[in-house]
Amino acid sequence: MASLRDIKTRITSTKKTSQITKAMEMVSAAKWNRAEGNAKKFVPYMDKIQEVVASIALGSKGVTHPMLVSRSVKKTGYLVITSDRGLAGAYNSSILRHVFQTIKKRHKSQDEYAIIAIGRVGRDFFLKRGMNVVLERTGVPDQPSFADINEITKSAVGLFSNGTVDELYLCYNHYVSAIQQDVTEKKLLPLTEIATSTKLTSYEFEPSAEEILEVLLPQYAESLIYGALLDGKASEHAARMTAMKNATDNAKELISSLSLQYNRARQAAITQEITEIVGGVAALE
Repeated sequence: MASLRDIKTRITSTKKTSQITKAMEMVSAAKWNRAEGNAKKFVPYMDKIQEVVASIALGSKGVTHPMLVSRSVKKTGYLVITSDRGLAGAYNSSILRHVFQTIKKRHKSQDEYAIIAIGRVGRDFFLKRGMNVVLERTGVPDQPSFADINEITKSAVGLFSNGTVDELYLCYNHYVSAIQQDVTEKKLLPLTEIATSTKLTSYEFEPSAEEILEVLLPQYAESLIYGALLDGKASEHAARMTAMKNATDNAKELISSLSLQYNRARQAAITQEITEIVGGVAALE
């Protein structure tokens, strides 16, 4: 049985840990609130640019673009969004497990796929297993602007445009609520599934639909990546907030259990001392 000193030491260390996890929970809550707002504010822009792209691509006869056309798939790209830090519950492990299993199932060699890793956890995971990471980006701010990832988004879209990959998938955690983040895989390129929930608006194009698509489609694909990153950041902060709350609650339960154990041990020690004193007095008599 542990001594009173050992139990007291465990109670003290657990209290200090709970203070740390509580502070991390509060920090993550503040970051989550801002990240959720950023993700929601980006939705109207994405809806509008999707409507414009759909109107041009689907409403203009004879208009085509390489990014809208499927081609024979020799190499597949996976853009994977994870975090730079841990302590976020299953946020990183769920998406990494999904991508790892998907790649093993679909491909037989490294020549058949390429990985674009956003986040240190994902990059280290794939490099440790000797997988084909062709692009990486770490140190993304908690509240990223488009300029922060402009280079990686252009490079990712460029891999499809120059023929390095024939299709590109976007893998991230979709934010549903503070306690639910769903692993999501979307086909980013080619843009063969452009659709809009509203009636297509008729636009007049100047100079021409083809020239507008040449500029707009890469921007649209890059915006999809940025939107997924905002979604992923909201999921990350929500997952970390929930994980730290659970850790704090577990620490409180452990402190309560240790305190009960400490009190019982102290009571047993006192009883033992009283018994020894009474026994000693009886022996003297």
